[in-house]
Amino acid sequence: MDLPRFLAVLLGGALFGFGLAASTMIQPQVVLSFLRWQDFGLVLVMGGGVVLTALAYALLPRWRQAPLLGGNFERHASAWNRDTVIGSALFGIGWGLCGVCPGPAIAGLGAGSWDLLWALAGIFAGAWWQGRQASTN
Repeated sequence: MDLPRFLAVLLGGALFGFGLAASTMIQPQVVLSFLRWQDFGLVLVMGGGVVLTALAYALLPRWRQAPLLGGNFERHASAWNRDTVIGSALFGIGWGLCGVCPGPAIAGLGAGSWDLLWALAGIFAGAWWQGRQASTN
């Protein structure tokens, strides 16, 4: 990876992590109170993310011929199958049980929430198991 691409990825990741921390999404108790319908602050965070992403997908290909760091703008085919539904359900169950999502968990480690290591260990174990299952099929 060349230096400009590396710096862009680093800056984007840092901005994402700071956004998660500022929105308090790195705190599992905040996420759990959202999932229990007690605190709707994360609706604004998620809604803002969806709106900005939708605008970026709709407008950027019109404004630029190609992404800033190379490549092409491409549509991704959405395919629903049994594995997608099962994986989504498992993710939702895990998120509901412990209030931890992979991105905020990693950002939470940067904020010193070392208890999130347990959740990340489970996330990585599940990803490893899925990769193992996929390679045998």
